[in-house]
Order: sequence, then C-alpha cells, then structure tokens
Amino acid sequence: MCNLYRMTKNKDEVAKWFNAVEELGGANFGEEVYPGYPGAVVAEGKVRQMTWGFPLQMKGKKGQPLKPKPVNNTRTDKLDSFFWRYSFEERRCLIPLTAWAEAEGPKGKMTRTWLSLPGDDLFACAGVWRHSDEWGDCYSMVMTDSIGAAAECHTRMPVILSPENYAGWVSGSPPEARELCVPWAGEVLLDRTGEAWSRGGQSRLL
Repeated sequence: MCNLYRMTKNKDEVAKWFNAVEELGGANFGEEVYPGYPGAVVAEGKVRQMTWGFPLQMKGKKGQPLKPKPVNNTRTDKLDSFFWRYSFEERRCLIPLTAWAEAEGPKGKMTRTWLSLPGDDLFACAGVWRHSDEWGDCYSMVMTDSIGAAAECHTRMPVILSPENYAGWVSGSPPEARELCVPWAGEVLLDRTGEAWSRGGQSRLL
C-alpha cells in the first residue's frame, strides 16, 4: 500500500514525457506527496494538479461530522464497488512518480524504504479521479498484489504501467483497463533508508 511517493520532475518534464498539455500554471507541488496533499496527474491529455485521495466522510461517536479522510489507494478487487465504479469506468488517469515508499521496521521505529524502477527516472502508475465538493479534483492510486522485491516490503504495490499501455489505461474499455491491473513483472529496486516514516502512515485503502 502506497502512503507516500516521490515525484522529482517538474511540470514541463512531465508534460513532455507523457506528450501532454501542461495545465498547472504557476501551481507548486512538493517532491514528496502525502495523502490529502496536491500531486500531479495526467488526465484527459493534460498535466493537472489534484488532491491525492478521495474524501471519505467520517462521523464521531455522537454522529457529528468529522474532517474527511483521504482514500488514496484503490484495490483492484474493489473497482466494481460503488465508491470506485464510476471513476474507474469513466475517469482513469496516469500518476507520474519517480519512486514510492513503504514503511518497514517495528511500530514506532518504522523507516522508509523507497522502491523504483532501474533506469527509469520517471514512470507512471494507474489512477482514477473525480471531482469532489470538499477538495475539488482528486485522485487515487490503483493497487495490486506485490511480487518480487516489492513483496519484501508489503503485500500490495501500485499498478505500474509501461508506456505502451498508457493509452489503454486512460482510454480503453473497462475490461481492457482491468487486464492491465497486474503486478509489475520487471525489476524493482529497493533503497532501505534510516529516514523515519513519520507522516507516511495516514491514508486509507478501500
């Protein structure tokens, strides 16, 4: 499950890589993206800034409304659920990133392990998006089962897309897009660091 990722390329580089129109204007987004924070996505042929996570309405013990929680990960086996169905069928996007992080170690002392693709400074994983009243346009990252080195860190990993599958994900039929929701068969590099995990564990997965 991805609760933190890194995207170190600027908006112009992203637009060129994905042959997209840059529509971010003067907006800024951090190199490390956390749930509920802005990130860059490629949707409808444009590089756009959206909030990472669909808002999930929460209630307190007395039924009072609480601040929404960002649901930033989407399970492939839940894409037909009401929460995700229409976004998957009608609004799929590409999420550019240079690495994603997983937490490893004992509770309270977890550190960041960064996962990336060898030789690729920038790659894309599958995403879905929609408009929300709370945060405007928002997106979520599609997750599948982990294999290989990624399975050492977590049971799930992002659905990584090769460039030849970008068009199939964003504009193919739902059955065609679903066929792309498989574990990445290529090599994944692990960079185990001593960085404290800190803010990384605050997301939700549906």
